[in-house]
Amino acid sequence: MNVAEKTYPFTLSDAEWRQKLTPEQYEVMRRHATERPGSCALLNEKRQGSFSCAGCGQPLFASGGKFESGTGWPSFGAPIEGAVGTTTDRSYGMIRTEVHCSQCGSHLGHVFPDGPPPTGLRYCINGVAMDFHPD
Repeated sequence: MNVAEKTYPFTLSDAEWRQKLTPEQYEVMRRHATERPGSCALLNEKRQGSFSCAGCGQPLFASGGKFESGTGWPSFGAPIEGAVGTTTDRSYGMIRTEVHCSQCGSHLGHVFPDGPPPTGLRYCINGVAMDFHPD
């Protein structure tokens, strides 16, 4: 099922999403764009805390799982249990695994099988799709 076709617990109309999000957040989170690598302040966030969805506020990732991947986007080994969903992304002639918020369906980024132990996964997430909350 396409993310756009699924019903999520947190929903807004397109006009409400446009009002709630910045233009860049809207392009990334609702239209599946990607922010420029290295452009997000959360890339260098090293404090203890949690990263939540900028669309609905659901906690997505704990800071303890964040690592420096060298890609230019915040990267995590695993999400908070149940916080994200995945779909197959066939855009741009590639097959990737898209990551979206399980609460509102917003596009967050992609997950790749080249992360560190113990998961071996790299959740490569657009920083504009998240808010940081220090402990």
